[in-house]
Amino acid sequence: MKLLSAYHLGSLRLPNRTVMAPMTRARAIDGDDVPHPQASLYYSQRAGAGLIITEGSQISRRGAGYIRTPGIYSPKQIEAWSDVCRSVHSAGGRIFLQLWHVGRVSHPDVIDGEMPVAPSAIAAEGEAFTRAGPKKLPVPRALETHELSGIVTEFENAAWNAKAAGFDGVELHGANGYLLDQFLRDGSNHRQDAYGGSVENRARLPLEITEAVIGVWGAERVGYRISPHFSAYSMSDSNPANTFSYLAAALSALRIGYLHVVEAVAGPAVPPPEVQRLTPVLRAKFSGTLMVNGGYDAVTAERVCLEGRADLISFGVPFLANPDLPARFAVSADLNTPDASTFYQGEARGYIDYPSLPA
Repeated sequence: MKLLSAYHLGSLRLPNRTVMAPMTRARAIDGDDVPHPQASLYYSQRAGAGLIITEGSQISRRGAGYIRTPGIYSPKQIEAWSDVCRSVHSAGGRIFLQLWHVGRVSHPDVIDGEMPVAPSAIAAEGEAFTRAGPKKLPVPRALETHELSGIVTEFENAAWNAKAAGFDGVELHGANGYLLDQFLRDGSNHRQDAYGGSVENRARLPLEITEAVIGVWGAERVGYRISPHFSAYSMSDSNPANTFSYLAAALSALRIGYLHVVEAVAGPAVPPPEVQRLTPVLRAKFSGTLMVNGGYDAVTAERVCLEGRADLISFGVPFLANPDLPARFAVSADLNTPDASTFYQGEARGYIDYPSLPA
């Protein structure tokens, strides 16, 4: 299978083209955003992936949007992630950390009483998951122009922290209606300064952050995730093909390691036909490694690889429920049934107790 063939991501050799997609698991230590001690086992169990991308990890306390999600801004967090990296590397794996700032998808109860920040003071539809239960997302505070350099610095510092922890690279979370996505799309960005209006201006902060992180890691160890069809959290854009094509071309010019495209539709609205097939357009604009995600199985992923429509395929729930997913693909073995009730809770249950094939 081409899906199980080796691939060179810059200087990093991946033994196969299956990638473990970033998945929030809500098992960090409550209060200080430190990865759970069982995270080392959870990730090392899945070291057979060509590449592991961790769950999103907030770059600062203000970047958090959910309870019990890990961070990468404190010494305790760096130490805990170091244990994860050592375990994954000891098991022969490769692992990138996803850098995350949720922007307006948060609540004061989650970020020590502060108001969430965003490009514009526009509330998103949805709920924040707080210690007191779900609460409606509030109207965020629009970031002042002079504050944006501080956001860039937070991402840069988080990239240095990821390097100190021993990761092999980082992925920028520019998808799912979070801060970078909010700046990029005109449905959430109504700014009148140099960071709003034209697509060039709306892409300015994401690209400044990307350049800063490249300065830490080098371009080939930086990935960027987008979700052009995502419409939850009130996300929209008047011309998605133009917006995401511009970003893809700009990221290509920066020579980043990969572009990670979430093809699945999420949210209440189905995108119009003209934006349902954006991946080929993005493939033409981005000259580096293209990774796709969105409901693939072994057969459909193999077809995409053989036809050259993408270089890497990321799998979410299949990797969650099958620690040895590439090995199962290799022998056409049945897959474990995922337990959705433990996706975001359960501690060890539904986290480190899914069985692998007998040796």
